[in-house]
Amino acid sequence: MSLITPARALEKLGGNIRERRVAMGFTQAGLSARSGVPLGTLRKFERTGLGSTEALVKLLSIVGGLEATIEAAKPEALTFASIDEVLKGDPRSSRKNGWRT
Repeated sequence: MSLITPARALEKLGGNIRERRVAMGFTQAGLSARSGVPLGTLRKFERTGLGSTEALVKLLSIVGGLEATIEAAKPEALTFASIDEVLKGDPRSSRKNGWRT
């Protein structure tokens, strides 16, 4: 659980992309051409953080941070407090699909 709201997270993502772009010396048009993300989409993304996951991946592949984003989205490894928990085996841990709606 996070204390940051989804709206604030989107704003931060857009701002981070903008900061990386400026630090690399790219104009919006230059980053748009290099990434394949339409200029209007890039402008909106930098301003609001709204856009597709595909656009985010394309932008991160140019300005950096794609690998870190992929790593951050990995599920956390299971940890066990004792050998008894390992031996007992929790059948719920083998679930491949979610159960909450």
